[in-house]
Amino acid sequence: MYLGLDLGTSGLKTLLMDGNQNVVGSAHAALDVARPHPSWSEQDPSAWVAAARAAIGELRAAHSGEFGAIKGIGLSGQMHGATLLDAKDQVLRPCILWNDTRSHKEAARLDSDPRFREITGNIVFPGFTAPKLAWVKNNEPGIFAKVAKVLLPKDYLRLWLTGEHISDMSDSSGTSWLDVANRRWSAELLAATDLGEEHMPALVEGTQPAGSLRRQLAAEWGLEGEVVVAGGAGDNAASACGMGIVRAGHAFVSLGTSGVLFAANGSYLPNPDSAVHTFCHALPDSWHQMGVILSATDSLNWLADITGKDAAELTDELGKDLKAPTGVSFLPYLSGERTPHNDALIRGSFTGLGHETDRVALTQAVVEGVAFAFRDSLEALRKAGTELSRVTAIGGGSRSRYWLKAIATALGLPVDIPADGDFGAAFGAARLGLIAAENADPLVVCSTPNTAETIEPDGALAGAYFDAYQRYRALYPAIKAV
Repeated sequence: MYLGLDLGTSGLKTLLMDGNQNVVGSAHAALDVARPHPSWSEQDPSAWVAAARAAIGELRAAHSGEFGAIKGIGLSGQMHGATLLDAKDQVLRPCILWNDTRSHKEAARLDSDPRFREITGNIVFPGFTAPKLAWVKNNEPGIFAKVAKVLLPKDYLRLWLTGEHISDMSDSSGTSWLDVANRRWSAELLAATDLGEEHMPALVEGTQPAGSLRRQLAAEWGLEGEVVVAGGAGDNAASACGMGIVRAGHAFVSLGTSGVLFAANGSYLPNPDSAVHTFCHALPDSWHQMGVILSATDSLNWLADITGKDAAELTDELGKDLKAPTGVSFLPYLSGERTPHNDALIRGSFTGLGHETDRVALTQAVVEGVAFAFRDSLEALRKAGTELSRVTAIGGGSRSRYWLKAIATALGLPVDIPADGDFGAAFGAARLGLIAAENADPLVVCSTPNTAETIEPDGALAGAYFDAYQRYRALYPAIKAV
């Protein structure tokens, strides 16, 4: 048996998988995000451990016999978070999360140093880890002076599980400290933020062993023998492993809290000017590119809170057939935006509102706005040298067929829906646990699921969507100017 842990922003999921990759069961524990000031987003790392204990306990209670046969554990997690520990591994402050943009000035300063783009292959985004440490140094110098280790969120869970300070290549790519081409920490970039390699965890590939479960936890959970903990992956790379998006040319579109257009690459293809992320993949000698939207389903959830309807009710009101855009446009920049704008300060907007604009029209505009944000990412990927012929849909928002029709038409690409099953980040993490524990072939283990349905672009609405996208593109510079 193999256990996958996926530490998300709003919750932690556990998934138990057998050696034939059949999902035995899963469990979930919710997490809250603290926003003490505008642009801030934080979590207490102790809440991650409590959530892991709760979800693992639920899974163990429901599948006690199978749980006792666990031989490997894989980790997936929200990326970029700055978890700061002192010399005794005590947490110094709440973790600053991926969608926290307080360090936009520090990010701009680091990004103006050409070494960062040259070595990492990426813009220094405000959500990345390095500018967060620069912010702490500037604003909380007493805490910065005590920092002995900087861990990413999932790697704090690894510390709890194994007692080891270890990270993987994919997750570490989002720190602005990794030499992404050569898959190692850059002493030069660490020094630029007054840190050294001694502050960083050791690095392994996502498929490699990265510690063993502590005896105390093994005994508590009734596990015998060595339980290997894999290097694991950042959440998007883990989702790619779950979906089998590990070979060049394969891609997925993820409709989660944030949105991601992810393409696997067989070589290192950086183009930071496009605001596309170029990261190591979870498998050795492979990389990936992705465009990132900061507020995907978060945009619809925001509208749901405003209207008093849940997200599913809102999309159900749109009906089954794709509609032509109404002229109401929505920019989904509720927390700023990454691809293609790299703008932490821009905020969302509706335009084209009239007396006739009702709740359904607002929902349609939100759905289309997120779809057009994915089109922005597609164009950025093309500028970075990656062409896609189709994408696979994952994430909670992919349950809305209307939204997928809008995305297919906005992208001009077929969208594949996988057959029933759980192929997300927790499943990908469990696959990495299997590979590490059994020294299995990653390409064999990370196979693609069967396709249950393909949503083709709506040719009859292609022209209307193109016109609406051009209007959408013109709005960012207009809104930014004011």
